[in-house]
Amino acid sequence: MSSVDAIVIGSGPAGITAALYLARSGCSVMLYEQMAAGGQVLQTAELENYPGFPKGIKGYELADLLSAHLEGLNVTRSSEAVVEVSGHAGAFTVKTSKGSVTGKVVVVCTGAHHRRLGVTGESWMQGKGVSYCALCDGNFFRGQPVAVVGGGNSALEESLYLAKLASKVYVIHRRDAFRGARIYLDKLEAMPDKVEIVRSSTVTALHGDNALEGVTVTNVNTGEERRLDVQGLFIYVGFEPGTAFLPAAVERDAQGFIVTDAEMRTNVPGIFAAGDVRAKLCRQVITAAGDGATAAQAAFVFLEQLHA
Repeated sequence: MSSVDAIVIGSGPAGITAALYLARSGCSVMLYEQMAAGGQVLQTAELENYPGFPKGIKGYELADLLSAHLEGLNVTRSSEAVVEVSGHAGAFTVKTSKGSVTGKVVVVCTGAHHRRLGVTGESWMQGKGVSYCALCDGNFFRGQPVAVVGGGNSALEESLYLAKLASKVYVIHRRDAFRGARIYLDKLEAMPDKVEIVRSSTVTALHGDNALEGVTVTNVNTGEERRLDVQGLFIYVGFEPGTAFLPAAVERDAQGFIVTDAEMRTNVPGIFAAGDVRAKLCRQVITAAGDGATAAQAAFVFLEQLHA
């Protein structure tokens, strides 16, 4: 069983930054990245608000740059899936699908995955019209009508992306007011021929035998139903954190996100959390990177104290 100073789980902006800072501090690092490096960044068409890129940068381009920053550093990268974390400070064991590694500290940067609507047929329709990633699947619906569900930045950003491809975009939100940035909503409302905002409504049924052919939306105030004939449904109704592999002793909030202090320390000594997996207000690439740097510095100080 191999051993390292620090184990970083997850390779989005938080995980890559944590691994970068720890390695530059002289620590040996094991970085687990079950999928391609970049995390949710890979599902974003273009970032317009990341400092240093005033003209924007495509998600995959930023992911490539983040990943390249680890080249030449003492970071071992593995695509194995982490299934369990056990042990204690100075002697944690991370069990994967193929083996185990020990580490003195663990930094959890596993992010969150898309929450499902819970409508009958949603799972069966995934890949047949239902999607959680416009960047991944939007091109399949070029010239066709689609719907986007959600009221946050992700829903609005992806609606703008889909408006470039689809013949019509319905933006469905269960409330009248949107949580997302006003600048995105303004852009959508400026395209009345291409985009229709469907407020105070939820998707209550999916239609289609072999693929999605339409959805029923129900007004939450009046109960009025309406069918939208769409071939694609893109769902952005929040996220669920990836924490199933962690010991129950690690404190979570009511939604399951990891509770930390300002230095990214959890209630379990030696376990830190950064990025979207953490209970916090703002989930953006810039805050994930900041979390990763803070967690790495706190973990390094912790390691120094272990050796004292």
